[in-house]
Amino acid sequence: MLIRTRRRWELPERMATPEALFRDRRRLLKGLALGPILLAGAGLAGAMPAEAAMEDPSAKLYPVTRNDSYTLDRPLTEEKFATSWNNFYEFNDSKDVVDDAQALPIRPWSVKIDGMVAQPMEIAIDDLLAKMPLEERLYRHRCVEAWSMAVPWSGFPLKALVAMAQPSAGAKYLRMETFMNPDVAPGQQQSWYPWPYVEGLTLAEATHDLAFIATGVYGKPLPAQNGSPLRLTVPWKYGFKSIKSIVRFSFTDQQPMNFWQALQASEYGFWANVNPEVPHPRWSQAHERVLGTDQVVATQLFNGYADEVAGLYKDLQNERLYA
Repeated sequence: MLIRTRRRWELPERMATPEALFRDRRRLLKGLALGPILLAGAGLAGAMPAEAAMEDPSAKLYPVTRNDSYTLDRPLTEEKFATSWNNFYEFNDSKDVVDDAQALPIRPWSVKIDGMVAQPMEIAIDDLLAKMPLEERLYRHRCVEAWSMAVPWSGFPLKALVAMAQPSAGAKYLRMETFMNPDVAPGQQQSWYPWPYVEGLTLAEATHDLAFIATGVYGKPLPAQNGSPLRLTVPWKYGFKSIKSIVRFSFTDQQPMNFWQALQASEYGFWANVNPEVPHPRWSQAHERVLGTDQVVATQLFNGYADEVAGLYKDLQNERLYA
């Protein structure tokens, strides 16, 4: 007889938001959101027909089936908090970025897959989504700024994209790059930032079961401020690793220099794994404020995923793993 032991970070199903509620919410929003969203914009996406801006073309895909292997030990953060308290430096450096981020045109949107792969390609976002196994996962999210949330992401395992790309044996890293369109993203006009935003993982990290590409949240497509249409989600790392609005995946044998590392290497490194015992140079990482509540809770090693990911780093004791 098989007896399944619930993992420490799993949430009983009764505490998760029911799928039926997601469905009802999406039907309501479809009825309310029939006005044009915005934009045009040079660069990344070009002019956007008014009729195409009415609704994200991928909306029909959601909600997706929840994968019950990825649940939580805390209640989900209310949607209104998770979708309104956002960092998106491409638009501005405050948390009040929702309105500004709507300027990002998400169709047409294409993704390049290149570098050390069998066949470089460029694929339209909706064609990519059609090839990927979409599911919902409940994940913790821990920001380097010492706040946290618990989120129902929809999307696909990053390892599925890696498998499609067929990297060569010499590839060791996956470099990811966000859009570059200063005509609609005024933050990208600020020359002191190393645009475009870049992040990277080792291939071992990228093919780990927990590594995820989010395409939706709360049973709907990702809002622009949350990184539409593609956002990396690696829940054992600080949130700045979760690059938003990805346009390029490059396989390489060189460790990528990420955006914050290029900007301030003394404070931010490549690995960015969560560790409560390793402070940021300017503040403690021992505790975190739970978004939308008055709670301050103790931070856990690897954000509570140590049993799953610690083995990735067993031979890297001399690396700066936690910054």
